[in-house]
Amino acid sequence: MAVYTEVSDDDLARFITHYGLGELLSYKGIAEGVENTNYLVHATGGTFILTLYEKRVDPKDLPFFLGLMEHLQARGVTCPLPVRDLQGQMLNELGGRYAALVTFLEGVWPRKPKASHCLELGRALAQMHLAGDGFALTRPNALSLTGWRPLFDKFAARSDEILPGMHKLIDGELQYLEAAWPKSLPSGIIHADAFPDNVFFIGEKLSGLIDFYFACNDMLAYDIGICLNAWCFEADYAFNVTKGRALLKGYNEVRKLTSEECDAMPALARGAAMRFLLTRSYDWLNTPKNALVARKDPFDYVRRLRFHQNAKSISTYGAETTP
Repeated sequence: MAVYTEVSDDDLARFITHYGLGELLSYKGIAEGVENTNYLVHATGGTFILTLYEKRVDPKDLPFFLGLMEHLQARGVTCPLPVRDLQGQMLNELGGRYAALVTFLEGVWPRKPKASHCLELGRALAQMHLAGDGFALTRPNALSLTGWRPLFDKFAARSDEILPGMHKLIDGELQYLEAAWPKSLPSGIIHADAFPDNVFFIGEKLSGLIDFYFACNDMLAYDIGICLNAWCFEADYAFNVTKGRALLKGYNEVRKLTSEECDAMPALARGAAMRFLLTRSYDWLNTPKNALVARKDPFDYVRRLRFHQNAKSISTYGAETTP
């Protein structure tokens, strides 16, 4: 369950009147999600997603997130569109939280992604990267290289409680990444959290991307590294090279990777595994056992990281040729 803030019928009915959406018909909390409270709202004017932004979201970032969705939608990316109220505002308050309405996106996320899903994802990710060009606002990636060591410092003393040898593993990997991390690859807007539950499909056709609340400015190819981790490992943690090949093929059909990006892919995938290993480890040690959101096992990303440590080139991930 991920509904942190309860909303009353009367308060929500008053809230939607500011948008000219007619009468409130029904609403229900959405259990999926980690960072924010979400409701599915039915009104006479349509179906929408209401998001109440919880304490882990910096309010200063909200204009970036909402403006980005509007920017991408205007450039052909299928994603939720923030609804402006009668005064033209995208952000308001409800239940003591900042709140926004976005349009409802049809589709379901794939519980068992196939290579065909990965192909569609690659195309959509590249389209999003191209469409992000020209967006006026910027947001640095706090969960990239410069943020990893400070995050590790917050739990390093307890890291071996998760897994014996975890401190040595993370510290050694950070030393490697701090020396090997690429510095001059093509950059722009990335999604940074395009896991399967944030990508909707109708059948095997991608119907849209959701949840842009980790989006930021970073190296475009780093987004691919995140997706290789999120989409291409099986339940036994074996890397599925067919899925990796499909993901890279789909991306290259829309935006061709440079030779420098191809050369950097093992390090980028390795860094992406480290990013999620660190955040999961921190949450594992600091989330109360009675919390509404279940903790995610950091060991999942230890296994992924060990695979990337042995990757010699982008061909390890299924790329057939490089530029």
